[in-house]
Amino acid sequence: MTTHSNPSAGLTYRDAGVDIDAGNEVVERIKPLVRATMRPEVLGGVGLFGGLFDLSSRYKEPVLVSGTDGVGTKLILAKQLNRHDTIGQDLVAMCVNDVLVQGAEPLFFLDYFATGKLDVETTVNVVGGIAKGCELAGCALIGGETAEMPDMYPPGEYDLAGFTVGAVEKAKLVDSSKLRAGDVLIGIASSGPHSNGYSLIRKILARAGNPLDLDLGGVKLADALMEPTRIYVKPVLELLAKHDIHAMAHVTGGALVEKIIRVVPKGLGLEIDTSSWPRPAVFDWLQREGNVAHEEMWRTFNCGIGYVLMVAPEAAAAVGADLDRLGLAHWQIGQVTANSSDDRLLIR
Repeated sequence: MTTHSNPSAGLTYRDAGVDIDAGNEVVERIKPLVRATMRPEVLGGVGLFGGLFDLSSRYKEPVLVSGTDGVGTKLILAKQLNRHDTIGQDLVAMCVNDVLVQGAEPLFFLDYFATGKLDVETTVNVVGGIAKGCELAGCALIGGETAEMPDMYPPGEYDLAGFTVGAVEKAKLVDSSKLRAGDVLIGIASSGPHSNGYSLIRKILARAGNPLDLDLGGVKLADALMEPTRIYVKPVLELLAKHDIHAMAHVTGGALVEKIIRVVPKGLGLEIDTSSWPRPAVFDWLQREGNVAHEEMWRTFNCGIGYVLMVAPEAAAAVGADLDRLGLAHWQIGQVTANSSDDRLLIR
């Protein structure tokens, strides 16, 4: 005997693939994580339709600086390794480090988490990483969106986007106007590949047979690749309060070739000496196993430099001493040059 479902039976949102109860559970579990990131300027707490932030007590002439980003296909590696607790820090870092380049203090952050079917544990782990990143950056996780969209994403898949707003006094905006030929480039160490180049990384891994347990000088390859992006906000803000930083760059997609030159005005160029810092073992492994050309390495990966300061030569020693005090490895990696040609970047 064949039975048929009743076509007139009432459907629910759960029948369509959206679990409201799971969404509510996520919200309840992340509330303490979000509260831990709050700042005194946040008004109204968590759960309003819009996040409220009062600038009036901190700035006289504020310039708002905004940024948005994702973490790319590093998400695929996170799923492969079932490591979802640090990818949120990557998301925050990619946004807050960008607004920092103009001298802005990140004030608040919002995230967008989209998935086909909501898994509570995975979602809470991801948001926990976002909250940790916000604490490291000193910004409030002021809001976000968790979107369950069946048929849009395959089971187990999710995507992330992040948004941040920072502020800086107009008179203290870092806009490269002070940059001069002879200024020194100080490169601050990255924590690894950060969140760039992972489509190439995964192709190299596949070619090498996915040796994720390979030992790289005491660190497993999987750990080196999943190390979260370093957040430079607090130490760099401290440097800005003491030193005259002429320009800065966050080394992300496009890496050394395209990112640093972006902040250099016309009439000036850069010379970068790639032998001036020790390249971490993970980049040597990627280049060797992928047979990646040097030029391709420099335009794809940060190769050990995650953030760059440009300062007058007479200020370099004092800035370096403070970086030592702050525990950040750093090197003088090059200089600003007078250059009006089309090719303003020399990497050697």
